[in-house]
Amino acid sequence: MKKLSVKIISALMALCVILAASTAAAGAISFSNKVDVKSQSVLVVSMDSGQVVYEKDADSKRYPASTTKIMTYIVAVENIDDLENTRVPVKKSIIDDLNNTGSSMANMGDHVGEKVKVIDLLYSMMVPSGNDAALILADYVGGGDVDRFVQMMNDKAAALGCENTHFTNPDGLHDPNHYTTARDLYRMSSYALTLPYFEQISNTTEYTCEGDDSPLITTNYLIDEYRGGEYYYTYAKGIKTGTTDEAGRCLVTTASADGYSYMAVLLGAPYKEGEMEEYYTFTDAADLFRWALVGLEMQTIKSTQTPVCEQKVRLAWGRDSVSLVPRQNLNAIVPKDLKPTNIIVETDTPEEVDAPLYPDKPVGTASVYYVEEGKEKQLISTVDLVPSEQIDKSGILEVLNVIGTIFKSYWFLVLIGIIVLLFIIYIIAAKVHRARVKKNRKVKRYRNF
Repeated sequence: MKKLSVKIISALMALCVILAASTAAAGAISFSNKVDVKSQSVLVVSMDSGQVVYEKDADSKRYPASTTKIMTYIVAVENIDDLENTRVPVKKSIIDDLNNTGSSMANMGDHVGEKVKVIDLLYSMMVPSGNDAALILADYVGGGDVDRFVQMMNDKAAALGCENTHFTNPDGLHDPNHYTTARDLYRMSSYALTLPYFEQISNTTEYTCEGDDSPLITTNYLIDEYRGGEYYYTYAKGIKTGTTDEAGRCLVTTASADGYSYMAVLLGAPYKEGEMEEYYTFTDAADLFRWALVGLEMQTIKSTQTPVCEQKVRLAWGRDSVSLVPRQNLNAIVPKDLKPTNIIVETDTPEEVDAPLYPDKPVGTASVYYVEEGKEKQLISTVDLVPSEQIDKSGILEVLNVIGTIFKSYWFLVLIGIIVLLFIIYIIAAKVHRARVKKNRKVKRYRNF
């Protein structure tokens, strides 16, 4: 019963994430900034509204490296009921499979033959990015079949609306067929944040597993005040790093300050072991967060009190038009120095409508765009337009309209045509008849002579 309820809740959460992502996509705006972004793919999204504020090749397929473990976490947690008390055996074969792969490891090799708590495995996978912990979880949930677990990962990705994602393993080791996009990874991460312990674990910098003497240390310098050095960013939280030569540096992280929260997904920052080992994902993320937190704010672009256009109205006594306003306030995150010229509104309404009209019933829509000089307009949102006031129908005008409609109708005109035709035929027939009668009278008169 518990597992069933977890699956139902998970399905509802997945639906919410898909809807939120769809909404974000519909109003995806990439504001200009002066950040010199090194990562190949970037997506920065407001966690408060789901609005995209910056993107760069967010739908291009990239290798995710260990950010893969976000999906591994999702599948594991959704298929294990008791995370704190369930224990999983550590198989020597799993540890051996990772030899000579260049894997990042936790300390599971010290626990071969033992049973480790799932919660410790989750910390071991997410904090130091242990491939050993990821494979142990995958083997356990997959019933001894890691490939089965990977299929569960792909099924979950599809359920979350990730259309450009395919996994071949649970740890992120390079494979040409193992890929995702910044936008898909945002969907996964947003969903993962709704699951038990994820936010807590992904923001942990140091953790000691049961029976260990030394702690696990995070790979995320962005959140590590003591080891992060120049990369530490005080407002950052979580979530997951990833690095391979083929994938480059990868990072999913969040930041919150002054009532605003953002998530940043960065893939493909330059990296080559022993040659180019700078952490460009950390500097990219921190610079983008600074820009967003300082330069952007939530504003009401169009309020319910702001007329957008005039709508022609029929059948209303003494009124031939009414103002249309947004059905609800249109709020969006925009630059603090937004100018009126940055906003364009395009309406889609009928040429005219019949009364009655009510303030709660849409008449048309308005598409609101953000535009910068020399650049294409970007859709902020599309909102319903409603009358600013109730407009009643006039009974007299309605009767006159019905009469006028009848007179203009096709069948009425056909009927009139038929009547006219019959009348013409009658006149012609009458003339013929009179001519025949007159002729008959002349013949009779001649006979009498």
